[in-house]
Amino acid sequence: MSRQPPVQQPPPVQKLRLRYTKRGVARFTSHRDFGRALERALRRAEVPMAYSSGFTPHPRISYGSAAPTSAASEAEYVELGLNERCDPQKLVAALNEVLPTGFVVLDAAEAVKASLGDLLSASDWEIRLQGAEPGVLAVAVAAFLEREELTVERMTKNGMRSFDVRGAVVAIRAVSDEVIALRSLQQQPLVRPDDVVSALRQLEPRVPEGLPLLTRLAQGPLEGNEVADPLRP
Repeated sequence: MSRQPPVQQPPPVQKLRLRYTKRGVARFTSHRDFGRALERALRRAEVPMAYSSGFTPHPRISYGSAAPTSAASEAEYVELGLNERCDPQKLVAALNEVLPTGFVVLDAAEAVKASLGDLLSASDWEIRLQGAEPGVLAVAVAAFLEREELTVERMTKNGMRSFDVRGAVVAIRAVSDEVIALRSLQQQPLVRPDDVVSALRQLEPRVPEGLPLLTRLAQGPLEGNEVADPLRP
């Protein structure tokens, strides 16, 4: 008996983009585990999801550039394809009733023509290095800004990779003795905030060796010198 062809699903009636947080212990949740938690929340909130075609249909969910595991964030993004129109703010309220602790949907809006990936081209980060001696981070940042190129190495799933971190940094400054503000481009290969910390340690050995506390504060298109809102570009 021949196998029946897969059912072709209709395209989404509406696409909504959501901004959500990773706070507290949620910062240690992997991107894959969050995906599972979101799908459970969508089912519990009875969100009318559209599905992909094929023999194993999946809900139409597209993720933006995810913060690394162990990093907190106030600006993660996801796009949902729906088979019925929904009020964005009612969807926000429904999901916040059922999402795990630490994940909070802050905003939602209808998708624009530009892809989510194209809009998420830059990020603002807070890098907290506890125990740094007074003035050390300011010295390290000043040395960083003097360089036109600065290469670091990081182990990836494909082996050891080298990155020029300087080219990805739009702005960096020492906010206090323990905190750095970073604005970086999300280019390929992706330079992460911990790569920048590795570069600072190359330049200034007194930068603390402990795990930095990373928080993404904003993510979106770089317009002039600011990271703009990708939900309403």
